[in-house]
Parts: sequence; C-alpha cells; structure tokens
Amino acid sequence: MAAKNIIEKIWDAHVISQAEGHPAIFAIDLMLIHEVTSAQAFQTLADKGLEVFDKTRLIATPDHIIPTRKNRLEIYDEAAKFQVKTLRDNCERHGIAICDVDSGRQGIVHVIGPELGLTQPGMTIVCGDSHTSTHGAFGALAFGIGTSEVGHVLATGCLLQQAPKTMRVEFKGSFAKGVFAKDAILKLIADIGVGGANGHVIEYCGEVVRNMSMEERMTVCNMSIECGARGGLMAADEVTFEYIKGKHAAPKGKEWDKALEHWKQFRTAEGASYDQEFVIDISELRPMVTWGTNPGHACNITESIPTLAEVPDHEKKTTKRALDYINLQEGAPIGGTPVDWAFIGSCTNGRIEDLRIAAKVLKGNKIAAGITFYVVPGSEQVLEQAKSEGLVEIFEEAGADFRMPGCSMCLAMNDDKVPRGERCISSTNRNFMGRQGPGSRTHLASPATVAASAIAGKISSAEDYF
Repeated sequence: MAAKNIIEKIWDAHVISQAEGHPAIFAIDLMLIHEVTSAQAFQTLADKGLEVFDKTRLIATPDHIIPTRKNRLEIYDEAAKFQVKTLRDNCERHGIAICDVDSGRQGIVHVIGPELGLTQPGMTIVCGDSHTSTHGAFGALAFGIGTSEVGHVLATGCLLQQAPKTMRVEFKGSFAKGVFAKDAILKLIADIGVGGANGHVIEYCGEVVRNMSMEERMTVCNMSIECGARGGLMAADEVTFEYIKGKHAAPKGKEWDKALEHWKQFRTAEGASYDQEFVIDISELRPMVTWGTNPGHACNITESIPTLAEVPDHEKKTTKRALDYINLQEGAPIGGTPVDWAFIGSCTNGRIEDLRIAAKVLKGNKIAAGITFYVVPGSEQVLEQAKSEGLVEIFEEAGADFRMPGCSMCLAMNDDKVPRGERCISSTNRNFMGRQGPGSRTHLASPATVAASAIAGKISSAEDYF
C-alpha cells in the first residue's frame, strides 16, 4: 500500500461512502456558525421539516456584522440587527451552543474554536467562511463552504466532496528580527500567485513551521485560501498538544491519553507523495506588504512596485487596473507610501500574540498626526488578556482606538469602514477593491509593520523595533 500524506489520511478516515465517478459522502466533525451565512441554511431545514442532525458538532457566535464600539449591544443597522437576532433564534430553536456577546467566549469564529479547545487534530471542520482553513494549524482538514452546504451539514453531518489535490510547502531557514509568519505566507502567495494552489490542500512543514507558535501557524493556514488552496494544514506536534491541553472542550484525564494516541496517527508517512511541492527559504526575507488589489500583489518593503514591463503579458491588464485603483505608480518604492488608517485585528492577526507584538512596537511611541488606528481583539478572551497584560493601555497611550471583539474593518459588513479614497495598512487577509469600504485602498502587512507604519504615518518596517 502506498504511503499516505496527512491530507489523504484525514480524508480516508472521513469518507462514509464513495461511488465510482461520484463525490464522496464525507463526514464533518465540527461546523462553526456565524450570523451572515447561516440564516438561509436554517430556513432550508424549516422548509423541509428537518431537525439538526447533531447539535454537539456545532458552535455559533456573532462576529461579522456586530459593532466593535463600546456600546455594541445596540446595533443601529436594521439588517444587521435582524441577522444577529435570527442567529440567536435559530440556536435557541435547535439547542445549539452560542458564544454570544458578553458571554466571555464571543469572538471571531476562527479565533474562538481554537481558544475553546474545539479545534483538534485529525478533525474535519467547516464554516460558511472562506478562512476556515485557519483551523488546519492543528492538523485538521478545515475549509469554507457555501450556505447550501451549511444546510447539508446541519441536516446530515455530511457533505458531498471530491478528494482534493495535495501540495507540500516547506519553509526553511529562520526569521530575521521584525519578520513574522504573515510575511512568510505573503511571500508564498507572491511567489506562486493567487491561483497557484487551486484545488489543493497544502501541508506546511519544515524547520520554520516546527519553530512557530500556534498563533503563527494559524496565521499561515488562514491565508492558504489566498493562493487558491481549498485549505492548509500542519501536522500536530507537542506545541499543538500543549496549546489544546486544559482548554474548555479538550479531553480530560484518561480521555486525553486516548486522544493523543488518536491524534498522533495523522502524520505524513515517509515516502508519501504530493501533486505539487514548493520550498520557500525565508532566511533573507524582509517584511512584506501588498501594493495592489490581491494578496499576490506583494513585495519586500524595501522593493519597488513592479513595472508593467516586468509582469507577464497575461497579468498586465490586471496590474494596470490594480495600480489605477490603489493610486500608485509602477516602479515606485512601496516603502514610504503615506497611509491614512491602520488596522490590527481579524481572524488572521487578532490574537493575543499579535497584540503583544504590536504593543512592543508602540510602547513609548505615538501614532502620527492624522492617522486613525483601530485595534480590535479577535475575541472576548483576547480582550480580557490584553487588559490584564497592560496592552490596552499601551495602545491607547499611543493614540490607537482599542475596540470590542469582532471582524471589524477586515470587511465592510459592519460600522467599521475605511472612507473612499483613503489608504489603510492592515493586518487582515484581503486587499480586494472595496474590501474595507467602497473605494478604500488596502495594504496587507504583519501587525508589527502596521504598528510601525502608524507611528511613521507611512508604510514602514518594524525591524528596528526588534
């Protein structure tokens, strides 16, 4: 029997039935639910007279459209208010656990799953959200699904799925000071392009991955989708197990030992193959920042934006359109570009470690005049930890607006928007046209780079702060 990689092992363990020439009936262990992509799915159940298959496999939280201002209990937008109420009503109707506002557990779906110990190795995890790949950091096969598929999982605990292609990405070397996991994943996307991993699930490995914290691993897996991948994951190890141990939903006592034995089987076997393989050496990597309108439009902060002559013919039109929108010139240096806004938060970089890194840069400094800087924790747990560690005080003394948990300025679905024509340096995952508000311009970067840029008032490296 051919040696199998971790992706194939998790896949095989969850195939209930596979008819030749048809998708597999594929079991789902955990589904995360939020207010935006679940209402129609629940309505489908109601229309068909169906009940939820297994409520213990479900967890809900409002995150995408809730306000992050201090008085967030009052939702001014009527449509948003209705969506949050609908989520609460559906969870009550079906007995589904909800991590609601002020419960101490509310937050972005991809932050609270790991925090609560719900995300575990060898699992299949889905959500009506493309960045579900975040949970792959725990050695889980995690991917986003559409609203109709959310309904399928609610009703059956299963999906119809085709086996994905597999890709191996090895990060080798070690990070220089001021360079982080966000820079590594932006480097991969810039190298292989936004469609470079289409149809694949990526396994990340190598010495760099082994030395990463769980929060760094989540950042990398989170952005797998931005190079076209179905998902991304990393084999669980002692760092993973230590992170999970003792959390709310983690196995306890003898069950912990049994769980460890189960989890450890999900590792790539020696001699296993992949459909594609890449090696990224990050030894010389400098902070990365995007210059265009997709995450593949990224370069080293000391480099210049490519000229149209430098890009392949099939990308010239897209590049010209991106530069026109972002209002930058081909061949111009990206470093030093003035910014109006700065944002730290999201399921990519809204965890406590991200806030600690940014606070290290901001401590004793002030943000530049004219800069609006939002810092939004990924969950109520992160909020409380930031308070207890004195981080909130550091952000506020620097002039930042430290807000309440939610998706916030990652996407223009709530009150937090970048005004038309203004430029934001952001720790989020997408710099699409209008992503942070109609006509807004976004540059993706690590929390450290965002903080340094907020101080300087222009895109700047944080390397000297470390």
